[in-house]
Amino acid sequence: MSMTEPVLDVVEELRLYFVSFDRPGYGESDPDPRRTPKSLALDIEELADHLGLGYKFYVVGFSMGGQVVWGCLKYIPHRLSGATLIAPVVNYWWPGFPANLSAEAYYRQIRQDHWALYVAHHTPWLTYWWNTQKWFPASAAISMKTDILSRQDLEILPMMAEKRSNRPQATLQGVFESLHRDLMIGFGKWEFDPMDLENPFPNNEGSVHLWQGDEDIMVPSSLQRYIAQRLPWIDYHEVPGAGHLFTAIPQNFGQILKVPFLGRD
Repeated sequence: MSMTEPVLDVVEELRLYFVSFDRPGYGESDPDPRRTPKSLALDIEELADHLGLGYKFYVVGFSMGGQVVWGCLKYIPHRLSGATLIAPVVNYWWPGFPANLSAEAYYRQIRQDHWALYVAHHTPWLTYWWNTQKWFPASAAISMKTDILSRQDLEILPMMAEKRSNRPQATLQGVFESLHRDLMIGFGKWEFDPMDLENPFPNNEGSVHLWQGDEDIMVPSSLQRYIAQRLPWIDYHEVPGAGHLFTAIPQNFGQILKVPFLGRD
């Protein structure tokens, strides 16, 4: 996310207080071999209580962080004042998707990701081996291939050089309990289907927003549109010409922060 001066102005204007944490296996957080979307939601609830953030709080998740937000909407909706998903990674095996739609989106990926995600879903115990062996190409995201970046993403990439250089610190406990565990959870067999979720704010006391670039190569917009159709209580925002990294543009991230609070005290 971009936290440059224009965004900080929005943060000050709305009096927002941000808390970010290292998920299990990242940074200095202990690995959790049994990590699930549910356990992550309960981690967030426990952290919020430990920090005294109050009974209600807002959650934001970008890309693979979408699994965290979906888990919060499922397991701790009573603690949320709202939620925002930004280009959240989609599990092609969620049963709510029509088979033809998910298959079409799946096969639009580059071939090496067909294989990497198939392994993560069907044989998760081989995920580490698959992404470290040298005979077949590993996950394009983990190996940081530019083939999965849109035209706009490639223009934005230099702005994210500092964040990319932080990867060794983020994965200092190894890639298996961090990046590979994310693959196994994000594309594994879920305990629930997000498309079966009920509106957590039936009285309009909060809102859920989903932002997606229409030229995102990593996460197909066709599946996000379908999710929004199935869950009409989600406010869906599709950004024309945007790829996966559009939140690195300060104006975009500032708008994402502002929208949920427009017209609210």
